[in-house]
Amino acid sequence: MDKLLLQQQVLERLAEDLLEAERAAQAAHETATHEENIAENKYDTLGLEAAYLATGQARRAEALRQAMANWRRFRPRPYDASKGIELGALVCLVDSDHRQQQLFLGPDGGSMKLVNGAQLVQVISSEAPLGRAMLGKFEGDELWIQVAPMRQQFEVLRVH
Repeated sequence: MDKLLLQQQVLERLAEDLLEAERAAQAAHETATHEENIAENKYDTLGLEAAYLATGQARRAEALRQAMANWRRFRPRPYDASKGIELGALVCLVDSDHRQQQLFLGPDGGSMKLVNGAQLVQVISSEAPLGRAMLGKFEGDELWIQVAPMRQQFEVLRVH
């Protein structure tokens, strides 16, 4: 599986999300500043609510811009079996029910599912609990994470 192709798919999805967030921020800003939404009394809060929404959407857009910058700088390297799993690794895990999953360990801001050929690839950050648990592991190693009241176990099948 081509890591650079996965990186490009992440950047395309982030660009789509950014465009959507910018449109939502613009629409909320227009609602907040429209003359019909000027508060007539203390209970008339449509303009104020739209302003809060516009601020939140603008922050979301900025977070997406930062994620895109991180992903553009990111250079996935080939797996080095002497170092174990690092940022940029493409990992196949199997859980205790023998279900396999493909994970691409990338920078923050790119958590998403991608389809590569017939395979589903989950993109996760090294800051995610599963991402942190994978760092430094090798093929054949087991790892555990605590998710709410459950403790989940995985085995590293393959790393690229």
